[in-house]
This record gives sequence, structure tokens and C-alpha cells, in this order.
Amino acid sequence: GVVEACLLHMLKRRAAGFLRTDKVAALFTKVGKTCAVAGDVCKKVQELQQQVESRKNQPNGQEPLKRQGSTTSKTPVLTPQAIKHIWVRTALIEKVLDKIVQYIVDNCSKYYEKEALLADPVCGPILASLLVGPCALEYTKLKTADHYWTDPSADELVQRHRIHGAHGRQDSPSRRPALGVRKRPSSGSTSEDRSAASAREYVESLHQNSRTHLLYGKNNVLVQPKDDLEAIPGYLSLHQSADSLTLKWTPNQLMNGTLGDSE
Repeated sequence: GVVEACLLHMLKRRAAGFLRTDKVAALFTKVGKTCAVAGDVCKKVQELQQQVESRKNQPNGQEPLKRQGSTTSKTPVLTPQAIKHIWVRTALIEKVLDKIVQYIVDNCSKYYEKEALLADPVCGPILASLLVGPCALEYTKLKTADHYWTDPSADELVQRHRIHGAHGRQDSPSRRPALGVRKRPSSGSTSEDRSAASAREYVESLHQNSRTHLLYGKNNVLVQPKDDLEAIPGYLSLHQSADSLTLKWTPNQLMNGTLGDSE
């Protein structure tokens, strides 16, 4: 949808077509006349649209018989969202979307007004460059309709951002209590600076990092290391990595940097 919005920004009427309701389809069709890569995408999109239409018109009882007698691959099941963005989606899956956008940028005067995004000498090439990465991926498993329930909510993402940046803003009201690193007066020794930095990195790893995912965390969890010792409060956290679950517990004194000589 974002790519389509960029492609439709200040598109010329002649390029979009006066009578075409689908301006993206009109753009791809017109570009496909002079760009071979876009022409191949147009053919594949037309085939997909014909398959979708034939599936709608095909009775339920005759569809399996058609599949058994057909030598082609199984007809793909396209969601309404996929059909809505079928042009950009097909070009992305075929790994040619970046080439098509680059061709449009190189010939922007034919399709866009002077103030258009793709006609900009900086923004146009940047958009084409940004699409190189997504076009290099293999889309063997796309997200289904239930991914909205598994993806983090906006509130959770904001909380993660606040937690991640809490060590740089010690006075921030969003910082959770007893999870930051207390700054001690600098005595000029590099060993203390290194220990403080390592402690800060560890506190960050308790919440979230690129390798593990924080599933659960609770502060002031009491642990009794020996029978004759008092229970020690600390921070308990459960982390999930690619192949394992890790349970961590860290004493509050260690997290706060005030452990001293205690064992």
C-alpha cells in the first residue's frame, strides 16, 4: 500500500488513463509496453486475475475435477487484500519491483508531474534503492489474517522504545523503578566505567535485544541461595531465543551496581 501511494503521487492523467478506475493497473500496463520486465508482470497479473474469476464462477463440485485433469500448478488462493495490491505484490514476489520503479524513475517525465515524488532527483532513486532489499527475499510464507493478533501492539512498541532508551534518560518518568543503573561519582578509573557499561548492557538485555525476546519479567522476586541465608530480592525474566527458553534472575544489588564485597 505504501509503494502504491508513492506510485500514484501526482501521476499524470494521461498516464493513469481517463476511464481507468485502477490507476496502478493503468500505470503498469503503460510501462509494460516499453519495459519488458513490467510486461512480464502484466501477463502474470492477468493470469492470476483470470484464475480468480474462474474460481468465482466455477461450481464447488467441479473445481476438484478441473484440478485433477489440469497439468498446471494449483491455483493460488488470494485474499481480498492481496487482490487489492495484486500489481505491486506480484512484482515484489517476482523480485522485479525495484527494477520497474527504477525504470519509472528514469522515465518519470512521461508519467509524472514535476512535483511528484518519483520525479524528485533524490527521493525517486532512494525509493528504488529501498526496494532492492525486499525484492531479494523469498516470500515462501506470507502472513495470514491472524498475524494481527500476534504482532506487538502500538502501546507495546512504545513501551519497548522507552525501556530501551531509559538508560540515556535517567530522569524520564517512563523509566521503570529498580531497573536502571545508578550512576556513581566518577573517580577517573576506567574499570568502574567498564563495569557500569557492562551492567547497563545487561539491564538492556533483560528487557529486549535482537537475539532474544522477553516473554515475562517481574521485579523483587525473592530467592534463597542457602538455608541459613536470608532471601535476596532480584529481577526474574523469561527469554525466548530461536531454539531455547532462558530463565534469568539477577539480584537487585547487582543490577543497581551496589553489590560491593558481598558474596
